[in-house]
Amino acid sequence: MVNDHTNNKDSFYHRFFDKLRSSSEFFYSIGAVLLALLIGAVIICLIGSDPIKAYKALYRGSFGTTNAIAETLLRAMPLALVGLGATVAFRASVFNVGTEGQLFIGATAAACVALALPDLPRYLLLPLMALAAMGAGALLGGLAIFLKIKFNANEMINTIMMNYVVIYFVSWLVHGPIQQPGSPLGQTEKFSVNGIIPVILKRTRLHAGIIVLLILVIITYFLLEKTVWGYQIKVTGKNMLASKAAGIKVKRIFYSAMFFSGALAGLAGMFEASGIQNRMIENISSGYGYTGIVVALLGQLNPIGVLLAAILFGALQVGASSMETMVGIPSSAVSMIQYLIVIIFIGKNAFPRLWKRFHTSKDKRA
Repeated sequence: MVNDHTNNKDSFYHRFFDKLRSSSEFFYSIGAVLLALLIGAVIICLIGSDPIKAYKALYRGSFGTTNAIAETLLRAMPLALVGLGATVAFRASVFNVGTEGQLFIGATAAACVALALPDLPRYLLLPLMALAAMGAGALLGGLAIFLKIKFNANEMINTIMMNYVVIYFVSWLVHGPIQQPGSPLGQTEKFSVNGIIPVILKRTRLHAGIIVLLILVIITYFLLEKTVWGYQIKVTGKNMLASKAAGIKVKRIFYSAMFFSGALAGLAGMFEASGIQNRMIENISSGYGYTGIVVALLGQLNPIGVLLAAILFGALQVGASSMETMVGIPSSAVSMIQYLIVIIFIGKNAFPRLWKRFHTSKDKRA
């Protein structure tokens, strides 16, 4: 009787949490953010500052003015693009962690086009730069899949190592063949006006890339949820053997998912080079390729969720400097909150087991 009672309770807990997980995955992400902010508030109190003032400063710095909103969206753009690409790859069970390198190579390819064809009209030059960036990122991603299929090499390890190879290669380029003449810095010449993405909001740096991003969010959602390709990606990601048995060309799915992922990461690089820096620089990314993967996971591998998560992380990063200036809280506190979000989110699957263990131990004591 005791065993039956325990089994019934165990099955109840499993059914409860399975139902909760399937019906409200979104709330796990919200809960992770709120819990991280709460823990951050406690830490801010411990260092002798007012968390309410700190978070008010954080909000003002990221959403308090038109320029602040523009800067938040600018920071969110590369995160969202990388996150969208990672979403497609992860849904197909392709672990693309090489988005940082794909971003770098995409930015470099776009810069080479901009420098080679400076007099081309903007309506031709910008699309060519985007195509070059997306193509370079896609090819780099496809190389990892080729190694996976041909030599059974783990794509996670391949893409991580490719990050370092590409970043050092780009560093050599901007200090050598494409370096601005006479400059001691690792950067190219400034692009011609035709190679710069136009600003769409006066007195800010917000450029037309935000429109492209919103269109890509809609396209990605449609492809994943409303097309055969999206269904095949979902099936392949859940059970590769079953998808093979159903006649799905798994290799083709792997390649297409990684091409898509690498292309969007490359486009993120082009946006940074053309829309923000107006040239290629050695440190074109401040870790967008890595943070974008976290954004994809926090967004529950849903394009809309990815966009919201990217705006959240963009706001945290932009507001950090305001919090430091206005309240004296070091900007590293915001980095800590980001890491807490990741840790709490990753640990979400442990909550049901901890809950079950707590009640089991309580029953034993009773």
